Amino acid sequence: MTPGSSQATSTIPPALLARVAKGEQQALSQLYDLSSTLLFSIALRMLGNREEAAELLQQVYLEIWSKVVRHDSGRGTPIAWLITLTRSRALDRIRMRGTRTHAATVHTPNGQTTPPPADHNPPPFDAPADQELRTHVSAILAALPHAQQQAIELAYYEGLSYTDIAVRLNQPAEAAKTRIKLGLAKLRESLRHDWVQSERP
Repeated sequence: MTPGSSQATSTIPPALLARVAKGEQQALSQLYDLSSTLLFSIALRMLGNREEAAELLQQVYLEIWSKVVRHDSGRGTPIAWLITLTRSRALDRIRMRGTRTHAATVHTPNGQTTPPPADHNPPPFDAPADQELRTHVSAILAALPHAQQQAIELAYYEGLSYTDIAVRLNQPAEAAKTRIKLGLAKLRESLRHDWVQSERP
């Protein structure tokens, strides 16, 4: 499969996930093309490491392909489900970092410790189309009202719950939830509008 294209993720039909669940490789490839760039951006923002973000993405698509997890249409759109799944797996990795970081520390002969060597692997998902989509999504997000932008970033990039966001922003949890929903709706509508415009001759 090739890196995610610049196609709008809001166009993912539930039927596509059903085809993936039936074992259609072409459907999995199409799902990957439609969603991987956005999901990789979220994973990278949360994990801060390109290689680990790419590994996480492989885990997400493998779980979907292996039927470890299934989309429930009653719990939101396909892309919302994919974002939630990616975010959940990223949070799992973040929680495990404490012991892994301690184990990865290098001990020198004089008793000092040094951090593990830097990651010099070539960055994946750096195709022009991927960069263009990431830049475009970032621009749309930056254009949202500050309160909505802040709530979305805390939820999807820092992994905070509505309650945690409410505490951080000193506001009711319901207000944080509403701001996230409004912001995501605007983001989705902007992406859909731009996709329609790009399809016109």
